Amino acid sequence: MQIKAIITGATGMVGEGVLHACLQDPQVVSVLVLNRKPLGLSHPKLREVLHSDFFDLSAVEGQLAGYNACFFCLGVTAVGMKEPDYFRLTYTLTLHVAETLVRVNPGMTFCYVSGGGTDTSERGRIMWARVKGKTENDLGKLPFKAEYNFRPGFLKPDPGAKYVHSFYKYINWMYPLGRALYPKGFCSLRELGLAMLQVVEQGAGKKALNGKDIIALAAAR
Repeated sequence: MQIKAIITGATGMVGEGVLHACLQDPQVVSVLVLNRKPLGLSHPKLREVLHSDFFDLSAVEGQLAGYNACFFCLGVTAVGMKEPDYFRLTYTLTLHVAETLVRVNPGMTFCYVSGGGTDTSERGRIMWARVKGKTENDLGKLPFKAEYNFRPGFLKPDPGAKYVHSFYKYINWMYPLGRALYPKGFCSLRELGLAMLQVVEQGAGKKALNGKDIIALAAAR
């Protein structure tokens, strides 16, 4: 199967890792990155669409057709944010992009980077978990070919990654121990990208995928 993928958030740590996995995979024939700012990367498979307002994609909608996968890696931290602002940037923005993509690509598989601890009851005490849960629930109602929610915990950046959170240099030492003791919560960004490609080609037995699921899917590729 040839994969033609759209990636959002490629100028962030997660999106960069997923992008590199796509560019290295022989089954991926083209990648479109939808960004607000230039990526600064050239590759024969890669095309970039720059657009400042993800709440209104009408100006670029025609350029988003012809793809069978979306890896939605765009997100913001809830730290210091009030719920209405976080809801707008997490739920409203994501659903708008997804609704646009499913309209122009009805055969698309949509992969959403959510988070460990997401609350799909939408009633819990943790604000970000409620919002992520509602986002997952409503993405699942859209008529994609398939939709999966990836819930990694600690994500290990790839060597040489450009967009790595500064605090990672203080906590990377935790990864080997955490992986050994609690693999459900620890995986690499390369494994995340490979797992996304695997579900586009082969599907998965469930829609919400934790770190252990991600590791297994990546190993199967």
